Amino acid sequence: MHNDVPHSQRPNPYHVAVAQFEAAADRLHLDHGMRAILREPKRELIVHFPVRMDDKSLRMFTGYRVQHNINRGPAKGGIRYDANVTLDEVKALAMWMTWKCAVVDIPFGGGKGGVTVDPKPLSLGELERLTRRYATEISILIGPGSDIPAPDVNTTPQIMAWIMDTYSMHQGYSVPAVVTGKPLAIGGSEGRGDATATGVLECLKIASADLKMPLRGARVAIQGFGNAGAIAAELLAAEGARIVAIADRQGAAYDESGLDIDALTKHKQETGSVVGVAGSQKLEVAEMLEVPCDILIPAAVEGVLTGENAPRVQARVIVEAANGPTTPEADAVFAARDVLVIPDILANAAGVTVSYFEWVQDLQSFFWTPEEVGEKLSLVMARAYANVASLATKEECDMRTAAQMVAIRRVAEATQLRGIYP
Repeated sequence: MHNDVPHSQRPNPYHVAVAQFEAAADRLHLDHGMRAILREPKRELIVHFPVRMDDKSLRMFTGYRVQHNINRGPAKGGIRYDANVTLDEVKALAMWMTWKCAVVDIPFGGGKGGVTVDPKPLSLGELERLTRRYATEISILIGPGSDIPAPDVNTTPQIMAWIMDTYSMHQGYSVPAVVTGKPLAIGGSEGRGDATATGVLECLKIASADLKMPLRGARVAIQGFGNAGAIAAELLAAEGARIVAIADRQGAAYDESGLDIDALTKHKQETGSVVGVAGSQKLEVAEMLEVPCDILIPAAVEGVLTGENAPRVQARVIVEAANGPTTPEADAVFAARDVLVIPDILANAAGVTVSYFEWVQDLQSFFWTPEEVGEKLSLVMARAYANVASLATKEECDMRTAAQMVAIRRVAEATQLRGIYP
């Protein structure tokens, strides 16, 4: 799900992540040594591996697994299959995962993985062979006590099942806790599929109460109609919000009076895109980010809200369901305009929170009901939001800086307490 800015012209995501870190580190008065530790990933693994294609030819692929910081627990983070995956992107995402796990106070560090591939043209057999070979290559890092992958862009519960099976075959017994986001039949958790969107809604409920802006009747624009975006649209429509615009890779559908989400989902299944659903106006993705709305939810890729387009964004609240959609330049514009940005490391942290619940259930071989998962998630998200919001008020800073400060302080404390070995 890309906007109109070519990938090569987007800001380097790792530079963005480091700039955000430095801004929070300045406020925390972190010393030089601690900054040096937290700025760099602990491990970066690059693998090049062959896959036998259906036509019997061999193709080489490049994959990555990065562990940013594991002082609070095992590395945790998704695996993405995308033609534009780079080492710097994976490093940025791993760093954001460290902060995300710390801001909701779950005992994980940050990791991330990816394979540079467009999975769309691959057959199911090719996808499985690629996944199993990649899992074997990174098996020197992953494990239930060391590094636990999960789904991300273009990866699915089925892909997690293959990774879990591959790892288990090497061990000689089943190890369900090696990945999260698995199907329920092999140790997945209730509530995992819609966790990210549920967390977005939890954050929005608190924010709308603070702003005295009811969700009922609020105009919402969503960029991305994958797992997070589509479910967020359903949940918000159920709350009485008016979904005025939704975008996917092909473009956007806009209807000021509100889109019918069921009709949109059906249209997407039939045509492969949200564009052209009955009663809607077609927009480019870049235009859709600037439509009149109260709430904007970027739920696709990083770097879509920039210093260039931020002045034209009309939303009062931006909730980052995607990782890293807002550049530091855009953040400065939004802060000056009093636009509330609920940052990714808080807004979409429900996904990793329920992944943590799944891991705990797998380790115990004892599973919770959907209601238990929902209650526990609500508590975690409400507590994290309250911590971040109160620090933002105290420090007179935006929510992102406050969230980063909460997270970095926790990781720095763990790092300090553990010391440097030997």
